[in-house]
Formats: sequence, structure tokens, C-alpha cells
Amino acid sequence: MSVPGRIARRFDDEIRFFKGWMDGPKAVGAIMPTSSVTARSMASVINPVSGLPVLELGPGTGVITRAILARGIAPENLVSVEYSVDFHTRLQLDFPGVRFIRGDAFDLDETLGEMNASQFDSVISGIPLLNFPMASRVALIEDLLDRVPLGRPVVQFSYGPASPVVSRGTSFQVLHHDFVLRNVPPARLWIYRRGVSVV
Repeated sequence: MSVPGRIARRFDDEIRFFKGWMDGPKAVGAIMPTSSVTARSMASVINPVSGLPVLELGPGTGVITRAILARGIAPENLVSVEYSVDFHTRLQLDFPGVRFIRGDAFDLDETLGEMNASQFDSVISGIPLLNFPMASRVALIEDLLDRVPLGRPVVQFSYGPASPVVSRGTSFQVLHHDFVLRNVPPARLWIYRRGVSVV
């Protein structure tokens, strides 16, 4: 894509993001869309040859969705859950072929419907977890790890200096994945997984 095209797409993302933030700041949880650098780092954990679909939570304007597809995931192998009606509607137009589901990531048994029993290669989450109680955060990560093979990651975006989910008393391990200065504000990425020793 040309430089003017990238600038126009970025501007469009920011306008849609700002509108979504005004409509529901708790659900959006940030002041700017995720940067493409952050999105690529999150998508880097995906194994594109695993043969399993990828689960994305909170795609928002689609910056992370775009990075997942660029990683080599076919649109039909990406399942993406978005809570906002406006974002969901626009995402379906922008990314034909991706299986976008309008629903609550904290109730995936209901939200995934007929795909509830599916196993995923990995989970890429942009949900603003710091806006939710710790018990809900832990329960979400435990649920997500039940949906991926042992050792495969759930990667989570956060602005806080520490992991948004504590591992004490849980079945999973926490690993700091990346610190992205080229994000507004700077972002930390965390990986949660089971069955792999973290040094």
C-alpha cells in the first residue's frame, strides 16, 4: 500500500476508534488504536502451519486482525469476537471471510455457539483486562487456555507495568513477551500458557 494510502487508513482507524471510545470507554479501554508494531508482535506467536484456527478477542478497528492475516492465517481460519456493534459491523466490511462474532469474550461458551468445542492454535487478546475484576480476568485466561493445545499461548495487550492477570494459585504461567515503545501509550505484551517451563 502507498504511503498516502497507509496514512488514510490510519486516520480512518483513529476516527472509528475515537467514536467507539466515546460510545463505550470501558469496553475500548485505550486512548488510541493499537500500533501496527504492537499488532505484529502479538501475531508473531501464531503458528501458521498448525492447521488450527486462531481466536482473536477485541479486534476493535482491525489493526491486530490485519497483522494476524499478514502472518499467513487464511481469513476463514480466524475467529474474532467483538463486543461493540459498530466495530463488529465495520470489521465485517473490512475483512470479508473472517468469522466475526458479536458477543462477550467472558462468556465464550455462549458466544462461540457451534464453535464452542473448537480448539485454537493460539489466542490474541486486545481486551482491556484492567477494566475488569481480577477474578474475571483469571477465569478468562483459564477458559482460553482450555481452548488451545498444551504449551500454546494466549497473548494479552496491556498498558500496566505488571501482568494484568496474576498466576498465583492458577494452572498457568506468565511470561513477559514484549515492551512496545512505538505505541501510544507504550504497551506491554504478556503470554499465558500451560505445560511449558518459564525460566
